[in-house]
Amino acid sequence: MMAALLLRRDKKSTAAQLKADLNRTDNSFGVRQLQELLDCVLNPEKPAADTEALDWCKCLIAGGEGFEEFCKTVRSYDNATLCGLVWTANFVAYRCRTCGISPCMSLCAECFNNGDHTSHDFNMFRSQAGGACDCGDSNVMRETGFCRRHRLRTGENVPSVPRDLLLMSEMVLPRFIICIIQYLRDGYTEPDTSTERDLQKVLQQLEAQISFLEDLTKMGGAMRTVLTKILTNQETFKDLSMGTCLFLHISLYTSHYYFFKDDQDGEQSVGQRKRVKLSSTTKDPSIMDSLKHKCFLEELLFWTIKYEFPQKMVTFLLNMLPDQDYKITFTKTFVQHYAFIMKTLMKSHESDTMSNRIVHISVQLFSNEELARHVTEECQLLDIMVTVLLYMMESCLIKSELQDEENNRHVVVNCGEALLKNNTYWPLVSDFINILSHQSVAKKFLEDHSLLMLWMSFVSFFQGMNLNKRELSEHVEFESQTYYAAFAAELEACAQPMWGLLTHCKVKETQEYTKTVVRYCLETLQIWFDAIGFVDEPAPNQVTFHLPLHRYYAMFLSKAVKCQGLDLDSLLPDQEMLMKIMVHPLQIQASLSEIHSNMWVRNGLQIKGQAMTYVQSHFCNSMIDPDIFLLQVCASRLDPDYFISSVFERFKVVDLLTMASVHQNAVLDSEQERPMLEGALTFLVILCSLRIHLGMADDEILRAEMVSQLCMNDRTHSSLLDLIPENPNPKSGIVPGSCSFEEMLSAVADFKAPVFEPGGSMQQGMYTPKAEVWEKEFDPIMVVLRTVYRRDVQSAMDRYSAFLKQSGMHTTGNPWPPYKERTPLHPCYQGLDRLLHCKTLHIVIFTLLYKIWLDHSNMSEHVLCMVLYLIELGLDNQVQDDKEDEEPCIEEHCHDSWFPGSNLLCNLHHVINYVRVRVPETAPEVKRDREPPPSTSAEASSFGQNSRRLTGNWRENVREAQVFSLVAERRRKFQEIINRSSSEASQAVRPKSGATRWVPPGTPPQLVTEILEIRESMLSLLIKLHQKLSAKQNSLSATWLEDAGADSHAHGDGITAIERILTKAATRSRQSKRSIQEICGKVSPPVAPKKNSPTDRKTDKEERRLRARERQQKLLAEFASRQKSFMETAMDVESPDAEAAMDLGASEVIESEVLYDCVICGQSGPSTEDRPTGLVVLLQASSVLGHRCRSDEAKKLPTTDEEHIYPGDTCGAAHDVRLSLMQRFFKDSSCLQSVSIGWDGGVYVQTCGHTLHIDCHKSYMESLRNDQVLQGFSVDKGEFTCPLCRQFANSVLPCRPGRSTEAVSWHMPNNKKTSVLVKEVADLQEQLGLFPTESNLSKEMELVIKDIKNTTQRKYMDYGRNPGSPDNDFLFMYSVARTNLELELVHRGGNLCSGGASATAKRSCLNQLFHVLAMHMRLYSIDSAYNPWTRLTQVAPSREEPEVPMLFRDCPSLLIIFVLTMPQPLRKEHFICLVRMLYNLQYTQALAALSAKFSPEERQAWSTSGALKKNTFNAEKSYEALLGHVIAELSKEKTVYEVNTEEPYMVGHGAIVWSPQSIEYSLQQFCLPYLRLSCLLLHHLYGDNLSGCSEEDEFSSLATCVGLLAPAPQPSNPMHSAACLDWMVNAFDLMTQWCSEVTGLSDTQAEQSMTLLVQDPQWASPHLLCLPDNYNIIFQYYHRKACTACKKVPKDPALCLVCGAFVCLKGLCCKQQGICECVLHSQHCGAATGIFLLINASVIIIIRGHRFCLWGSVYLDAHGEEDRDLRRGKPLFLCEERYKVLEQQWVLHTFDHINKRWGPHYNGL
Repeated sequence: MMAALLLRRDKKSTAAQLKADLNRTDNSFGVRQLQELLDCVLNPEKPAADTEALDWCKCLIAGGEGFEEFCKTVRSYDNATLCGLVWTANFVAYRCRTCGISPCMSLCAECFNNGDHTSHDFNMFRSQAGGACDCGDSNVMRETGFCRRHRLRTGENVPSVPRDLLLMSEMVLPRFIICIIQYLRDGYTEPDTSTERDLQKVLQQLEAQISFLEDLTKMGGAMRTVLTKILTNQETFKDLSMGTCLFLHISLYTSHYYFFKDDQDGEQSVGQRKRVKLSSTTKDPSIMDSLKHKCFLEELLFWTIKYEFPQKMVTFLLNMLPDQDYKITFTKTFVQHYAFIMKTLMKSHESDTMSNRIVHISVQLFSNEELARHVTEECQLLDIMVTVLLYMMESCLIKSELQDEENNRHVVVNCGEALLKNNTYWPLVSDFINILSHQSVAKKFLEDHSLLMLWMSFVSFFQGMNLNKRELSEHVEFESQTYYAAFAAELEACAQPMWGLLTHCKVKETQEYTKTVVRYCLETLQIWFDAIGFVDEPAPNQVTFHLPLHRYYAMFLSKAVKCQGLDLDSLLPDQEMLMKIMVHPLQIQASLSEIHSNMWVRNGLQIKGQAMTYVQSHFCNSMIDPDIFLLQVCASRLDPDYFISSVFERFKVVDLLTMASVHQNAVLDSEQERPMLEGALTFLVILCSLRIHLGMADDEILRAEMVSQLCMNDRTHSSLLDLIPENPNPKSGIVPGSCSFEEMLSAVADFKAPVFEPGGSMQQGMYTPKAEVWEKEFDPIMVVLRTVYRRDVQSAMDRYSAFLKQSGMHTTGNPWPPYKERTPLHPCYQGLDRLLHCKTLHIVIFTLLYKIWLDHSNMSEHVLCMVLYLIELGLDNQVQDDKEDEEPCIEEHCHDSWFPGSNLLCNLHHVINYVRVRVPETAPEVKRDREPPPSTSAEASSFGQNSRRLTGNWRENVREAQVFSLVAERRRKFQEIINRSSSEASQAVRPKSGATRWVPPGTPPQLVTEILEIRESMLSLLIKLHQKLSAKQNSLSATWLEDAGADSHAHGDGITAIERILTKAATRSRQSKRSIQEICGKVSPPVAPKKNSPTDRKTDKEERRLRARERQQKLLAEFASRQKSFMETAMDVESPDAEAAMDLGASEVIESEVLYDCVICGQSGPSTEDRPTGLVVLLQASSVLGHRCRSDEAKKLPTTDEEHIYPGDTCGAAHDVRLSLMQRFFKDSSCLQSVSIGWDGGVYVQTCGHTLHIDCHKSYMESLRNDQVLQGFSVDKGEFTCPLCRQFANSVLPCRPGRSTEAVSWHMPNNKKTSVLVKEVADLQEQLGLFPTESNLSKEMELVIKDIKNTTQRKYMDYGRNPGSPDNDFLFMYSVARTNLELELVHRGGNLCSGGASATAKRSCLNQLFHVLAMHMRLYSIDSAYNPWTRLTQVAPSREEPEVPMLFRDCPSLLIIFVLTMPQPLRKEHFICLVRMLYNLQYTQALAALSAKFSPEERQAWSTSGALKKNTFNAEKSYEALLGHVIAELSKEKTVYEVNTEEPYMVGHGAIVWSPQSIEYSLQQFCLPYLRLSCLLLHHLYGDNLSGCSEEDEFSSLATCVGLLAPAPQPSNPMHSAACLDWMVNAFDLMTQWCSEVTGLSDTQAEQSMTLLVQDPQWASPHLLCLPDNYNIIFQYYHRKACTACKKVPKDPALCLVCGAFVCLKGLCCKQQGICECVLHSQHCGAATGIFLLINASVIIIIRGHRFCLWGSVYLDAHGEEDRDLRRGKPLFLCEERYKVLEQQWVLHTFDHINKRWGPHYNGL
């Protein structure tokens, strides 16, 4: 009842009254009243969208005052010391690594800009998931980085909050929150019903309420404290949620609690392998238990999760975080709901969005170490995380098919499942990695053994996933792309946590942790081997790249030895386990080779993708590096013979290692043998020489990585950062004691500043290796290990040889990869060197040297290079001769017959005499005509000094022992280790007699045994190879070693390498030295074993090679000459033909007709009426002239609200105003002949200078139209590329046939009097225009005119009152000529001082253009009554018609009109006559304009002095007399000068006293533009040369050029512009007439007539806007600026760099008639050329007509790099050179030629 009364009253007064009641000491009445009111207002039965309730709450909370005032008051009590600003995705924030403690630290722009981060390592970034500002939080960042506001600890001096201020809030808000919860409960439906979309609807209805909560949090600390109390108070929650009114809904709600009962299996999709279900005994049931909510916060979070993290809720929950009590409670609540979050995430359809929102919250909670430790201790955070991850992965397990497919008991994740494919696990793994970065948490994890065991079982789910089986028969039908998911999963879920843990195992004190991890790794590995049924051999044709358990083991071993001083042996398992551990990593290395040898080609491209990803920079340190390290560990502990034979067997090249020239390989095709052998040898070299985990310090590793990347290619700074693996060297944040990235970079590389190539492509700043790096540090082995593409290895070698050639170290032939000395091994790994000193390897080396010497098939330079590398490594890394190394049973080894011991130095000079081989019967070694050799006599083999007789039963086959022993030895050793009992471990086991005779099953039977006589040692083979390589016998003399001295052999080819090895062998062993000298003394050319034919074949082969080479040379020569002739025609624009094609007047060629070359049919000939030739031209509309201003300073781009650009002062605007003024007062047709248009949207014509027959061009266009290739241009619009130089063009300009007879008379100099010429000109103008006869030429000319008209928009052509009138057309035509002349002037720098033909003049085709225009304009005749010529040359009575006064007319326009309308060709004398007469007018205009600048007193003075001069001699050429006369005439009408008194420039120039010099200068400046244009016309029409001059002499030079002045031998004393005048009638009379036209205008026009009189023809050259130096200034102002049209902040804002307009790129909001704003603006501002800077990407796009291209960026970072899309977010600075290039391309209209990547924009930009 009471509530109903209250509801009817005014809200404000009610609120005030209630507040007063509640403030009384006995407030029970007030409380009751309020509760009743709230029961009514906040009734969950009402629809949520009803805002009435919200209004009531606002009023009640404010307690009677206005809500805004209340907010202000509360804010004044804000005591928060943290910023805590929460942002959502796409917000621009900053991260400073120098100030951050946690890697996730971020700052909002305001805090960043208000803090001091100069010279810090910071970057700007676009938030992906959202975040919050950490300013003020010392747990996450250093206090030095706080901004000014949060550094001050604001909390201390804030007054305490008065009790009554927030009293109402405390009463009302709990009810408000429970009401929201109530709506959320009612609105929720389970996802399996069809109402999925309704969740969004519920949320939309609640939008206002949740936003209100969000607003409350922004009121500051005081309000947050109240909210925290309400949200975390368990009593309030109990009372309210169990209150009677809400009891109905609770039953509904509890059904959502127990969410863990649903079955995870889901439906099986077709063709999926059956999922495996694990019995999960390991889990702690409490983690997966149901949730009981005890406070509002818990339930709010519950619904936030249920509704899949709506953005508003997330923001509300995060906005509260600055409150410490809230932060702790919320974190605990979040952890309790963790399992529930995972469940919801897995079910969600929008898992991406949801993942981002989860991380948005969790990163705020877990980045704080204090908090993370607290929750780990109190809420078992670690257990929860690991269990939840395990549970998640268990949902997608399948049976592994590795090894034993049938009986495999191991399960792995299925990479095809959505969970892995979509990275759904990402948020959980990311949280886990985040908390492991805290030392205290990581230690807890490493101490908890049961957790570690759980984690290992989690990792084992990934062990062996994504198994590849080699397709042997046909190509795989469907290439699965699951490997992306697999690599991502291993990296994120296994490797990243591993690196996290490793960072905490750096010191001795953490030894125990490492031991534990290693122990569990080994246990899990053993379980894994048992589960997959692994015995000793890997299954054939299978490979998995994923062995995370191996890699954990490897990395912890490495850390233990490197940082913790543990003994390696204490962490290693027994030999048998080591043998097993090495199998799979070795299998991967062999498979890499197989993949590159195209053995897996039937598996599709994806297998190559896997091989590349495995070594790629982001993965290599977590994949290939640990694998190779593990193999190095195994190699250092296992028997070397066993290891080496395993390698060759894995690489399938055992059969190849035979002395015989022919062999059979059971497993490889012959073309695969060479790459596989190269692979095996390269792998061994890498294994023996890589030191990344074997004793290199971190900064040495960084250096080696950097050098290898720089050697492949010059790199930009960012790509280097990206290419160098993150671990073990984090590049961000400097780890104490480690060498910084920048220091290292400056030590090894030189910076090459960004440059421009002439083609216009822009280079970025690059780093290139220093010379001493190439000389001393280039390590080809590291390069091979790190290259993703094989071509990069070649690239590194090419660069290396270029360096050697340049520095003169090695000039002939191709150098070999240099050999690099290695750092010594860490003592723990010394066993690795035994690989280089084992007989098996030496036999392989010997065999290969022999085969290379004899040119056996499948040998290559690379094989030799690697063999030599291995020999050299062996010589450099000697094994200490400890007695225990020499095994007692050496005589029993089946290798005895080869070498006496295992030391390489001794074995080098050991001679092998005979070898037995098994060869196919067809082999050349088989002696067919002799009976088998007697078994007793032949000396089979000599070892040491005693020779054994070859007895019948002794070793069936010496050679077979070697061939198959590789396999047999491995088997034997393996059995031995597996079978031996511990007591026998110390005794050496003798080989079983049968072991040597093991033959692989399926060997073809027709093998026969042959004995080869060898009589070589490794040394003798090396010396013979030296001869072979240097192609001369006795290349090493007997005294060679003495002569060699200590000469450095570091760089060179194979010859150098052999010499280096021989020198090393000689210096390290006297025996070797003796052998070398002996061999060198008696060397002979290579003789193959007896009865051998390869040598004959070789000569034959060589001959064929020679012939092929000759053929190739011939072809190349022919090609080169063709190319040369093409280059001459294409490039030599200055050749006489081309010159003639351009200046159709040069007197030398005028005698005969001009000849043109057609670039399509190649014929040369004149242009005729029937078969016209045309110039390839590009027509484009241009507004460059219209954008010129008076001042030469470029306008500044506004970057604050105070700055603006005023568009009114441009050339285009000024001309528009002038024309419309004239049109107000004078006859339209007269106006349209008094000015030029085309300043905006004028048509510019340019050519590449090539000509073609017009019919050839038509067929060329036809072929382009039928060509289906995607072109960057539109053939339908007439666009094409020049067939010769490929320059873009869109029309053909017909060339006028040259008529020689007229041309001669056309040029004849004459001495006719001016009056005669004037009369002749008048007569010529009277002649009627003859319509040209209908011919192909005239048709083409009309077509070109049509093209020209279609080039620009209608609005730039119709200036007349009546559209479509001939006057309009006439104006447009002569303005085209004007535009082209003016643009050429601009291109020449605005004046003609440079003279000569400028670069752009080569592209100019004004001559041809004039002829085409003239032909068209002859169709219009000027009515003789109105012909301006009469008014220029006669004193005639004025007419009544309101014609434009002569003084208002534009002289250059008149000149062009006269030239174009008179019969062609025009004689030069007539042209000069026109120029002279118009100069008189121009000069008078100059006087009138000047007189207007005088003060009335000055005018009076000049008028008087002029009157005196009038009667003197030559008064007509005295500026004083003329000026006085003009002033006197114009003063007759009072109004003319009076208007001017208020003009602004009167004030400006008031102080100037006009001297004769300043007047002369002013007059010359006024007339110069006219003279420049006249000279250019003369140059183009008559081929007169322009002579250069200084700027001071430009006037006299030009006046002489156009015949106004007689050429003087040297310039006279100060030049007088009046001297150029040449009057036909009395000057004063003519001037009086012209002035009277002005003074005769009615009074109303006086003001305007002054404006029209004082025209200034001078314009500065066009510029783009002046940009600020730092990009951040532009970005901060514009990226949040609202668009002027749609008033929204554009998603992609862009700036026009010509006029500064701010537009929406691609914005639908500003679309008009289907055209987006950028395209619209480009049409309006640049006549379809637009230059836009994209604010969010820092790049510039060019719009040209219907096409656009990305131009690049003019802002570069400190390393000279672009940052497209601001991905790196480093500070960017303006690159002046680039900006100049952009401006130049705009002014010269060369965008189409220089930028190559154009595409259509379909009006969508």
